[in-house]
Amino acid sequence: MSDLKTLHFYATPEHKCSYLEDHIAQTLFVDPHAVISTEAYSELSDLGFRRSGKHIYRPHCQHCQACISVRIPIPQFKLSRSQRRVLNKNSDLKVRRLKPVFTQEYYDLYAEYIEARHADGDMYPPDPEQFNSFLVEGNQKTEFLEFRDGTGRLLAIAVVDFLTHGLSAIYTFHSPGEQHRSLGSLAILKEIEMCQSLNLPFLYLGYWVSECRKMRYKTLFRPIEMLLDNQWIKIDQP
Repeated sequence: MSDLKTLHFYATPEHKCSYLEDHIAQTLFVDPHAVISTEAYSELSDLGFRRSGKHIYRPHCQHCQACISVRIPIPQFKLSRSQRRVLNKNSDLKVRRLKPVFTQEYYDLYAEYIEARHADGDMYPPDPEQFNSFLVEGNQKTEFLEFRDGTGRLLAIAVVDFLTHGLSAIYTFHSPGEQHRSLGSLAILKEIEMCQSLNLPFLYLGYWVSECRKMRYKTLFRPIEMLLDNQWIKIDQP
């Protein structure tokens, strides 16, 4: 097992930014051959790193600091009125914790979601190998949260990693035809409940970019902490 003192890091060449048009990005990766313990992964998360498949990374742009790591401090979290409404209108759903696996049902929902919501992104077009490498084949302790309605129809999957002091929300995909349910927000609320039940103090939500419309939902969960100048700062007000 590697710890932070023995890990090697590699910077990519500059490439097109996934979040901001007309921006150039650079990414710092942990050595993909290193065996990363949960403890080391947790420390890396505190430093702003994320996981995608078997890769652990963070933005490493020379002239831009737009990507800000955010997390929810669970003991201080307070439900808003709109979040209570989301929970109430989804009270009919059944949520189960399962090991990450590939199934045709899961992949079909994933493909439908990518094609409807992210056809302009670097995850388009979806394919089964991409699904496996991104969501199933990581080297950390991971679970799928499966959301089904009363008929058994699959509506959403939320993917979470376990840290020593929290959960990391890796990805959520859901039925594009169920917008009235606010399934993305529901997934975060259920991850918060999961942290509460496991007595874990933080839920890591990845990166927030103020100019990226698709990320604005993250700051609706209050209070939220942002990693600014290598320190986690709590933000209480919008």
